[in-house]
Amino acid sequence: MTRRRGGVVLGWDIGGVNTKAALVETPANGLGDIRSASEAYELLRDPEALGPTLLGLARRLNARTIEAHALTMTAELSQLFRTKREGVGFVIDAVQHAFPGDPIKVYTVGGAFIEPDEARLRPLEVAASNWTATATLVATFEADVLLIDTGSTTTDIIPIVGGRVRATGLTDPDRLLSGELVYTGAIRTPVEALLQEVPLSGGVAGVSAEGFALIGDALLWLGKIESAAYSAPTPDGRPATAEFAGERLARVVCADREMLDDSAISGIANAIVESQIARIVSGVRQVHARWPTLGHAIVTGLGDFIAAEAANRAGLKVTALSDRLGAAARTAPAAAVAWLLAADGPSQTS
Repeated sequence: MTRRRGGVVLGWDIGGVNTKAALVETPANGLGDIRSASEAYELLRDPEALGPTLLGLARRLNARTIEAHALTMTAELSQLFRTKREGVGFVIDAVQHAFPGDPIKVYTVGGAFIEPDEARLRPLEVAASNWTATATLVATFEADVLLIDTGSTTTDIIPIVGGRVRATGLTDPDRLLSGELVYTGAIRTPVEALLQEVPLSGGVAGVSAEGFALIGDALLWLGKIESAAYSAPTPDGRPATAEFAGERLARVVCADREMLDDSAISGIANAIVESQIARIVSGVRQVHARWPTLGHAIVTGLGDFIAAEAANRAGLKVTALSDRLGAAARTAPAAAVAWLLAADGPSQTS
């Protein structure tokens, strides 16, 4: 397909628990107009709903005359699939069935767009390529910076040096080894994945390992997120409110709200949040040690405030991607792949 600069592209970042879309109308220069939307949807619970979810998001964005779809994904990691190859194929099928006949380009971790049939043959190159897209977009306007993207589930820490994405790892296992992927986010991380002990009654208590509460409950209790941001089913199925978050946090030490007062719950919540920030700081320092000249971080994602705190503690100057993208920063990978395809922007990694 011969592309012209300044097209209209619908970008997709399809995850196992959140699906994000961005409609980009890009002029020859600048970021242009970006409209975005997202839907909290667990693929494992209802696989057949992916197609309708895509169509619903397209309608919300009033996406009519679309030159092409740009696709990135993380849904291949869902337990629905036995292999990432299977997951990549499922996602591509869903997009093709939802938008029959539309041109679709799939983004790779190497920073290129390929055809769907080729993507099926190279699943590990398109699996979890969303971080590359965001970093490549950021590299078009920031030559030397550390990108920290804290979403609902994970945190990406990506060095950009000399206007190029300089990630050490490309696959998720390699990125976990390098510190460039820290598996904690603003909503879905179970408390027991963050710490083993919390303060209680003047002492320290071990935590239960029953999935009673998430980091989202701690942040909600402390007023750091709103109920609407809690984009996951709660562990007990009760509403995402501060009241019920307090009940879930009490169960972290096998108690209930008749046994623990607000002060005790706040102590538990603060310990959880501090432990998460410490983990992200550790990742930031691990990556920064390889690129010590980087003194600036750009933060984004649902948990951009968490990323900002971690970057500050690591001694970095911090700015927000939302300063450039506005609300679309919350769906940055979808906006990035759409913009990169529409504008034929730079897309190299090494």
